[in-house]
Amino acid sequence: MKEKKCKFYCYRNTRVENQFNKKMMDKLELVIFDMDGVLTDIISSWKYIHDHFKTSNKRSVNDYLKGKIDDMEFIKRDSALWIENSKPITRKKLTDILSNVPIMNGAKKCICILKKNKIKTAIVSAGLDILADKVAKELGIDYVYSNGVKTDKKGHLTGIGILTVRLMYKDEAVIKVSKQLNIPLQRIATVGNSCFDIPMFELSGLAIAFNPEDDCIKESADIIVKGKDLTGILPYLENYIK
Repeated sequence: MKEKKCKFYCYRNTRVENQFNKKMMDKLELVIFDMDGVLTDIISSWKYIHDHFKTSNKRSVNDYLKGKIDDMEFIKRDSALWIENSKPITRKKLTDILSNVPIMNGAKKCICILKKNKIKTAIVSAGLDILADKVAKELGIDYVYSNGVKTDKKGHLTGIGILTVRLMYKDEAVIKVSKQLNIPLQRIATVGNSCFDIPMFELSGLAIAFNPEDDCIKESADIIVKGKDLTGILPYLENYIK
């Protein structure tokens, strides 16, 4: 689903204003990571599947950013393009395709150090749950919030989405995590790489743009970490670990 489009945020702001004011961090209790481009070294899990089938969702991306379709229709259109032997693909096929997605350099060490310091970790991603669950298991991440596609009795995709994280409204997921874990927003650090992460940046106590792909995310971040080594965020977190 994710595409490099900064102008989305102007549209997003015309519809909803955040009800929370950003507060400075006093203590770190939770780090929320975007998945694609942060924990994994790919642009998008949805694009990764499209590349496999040599399909494109550019028209859907444009319609979504213009507000012509919602997240569920976006997922439906994407999955409708994934055909094998004239039939919708199976969940197993999706799992097989995503099995080779590379983990971001330094991600394992980064999560391990956070866990040693008793810092909770979570994924908030509009990417596919198959990959998010795999990454969480491999890295030892505590909580996962991501999207998926339902299957029929034979395991084929139905085109009906499982929507947990709206792409342009990741702040909703951050608020949900905050309430579920009873962790104040100012004690949450968020790590993202694109303009779609701005909403969660605006709420969290510390916002880190990791290997940012958009200028707009740089402008919204408290800290910018260049390069593809996730351990690069650790020096900026250690002052808040008590």
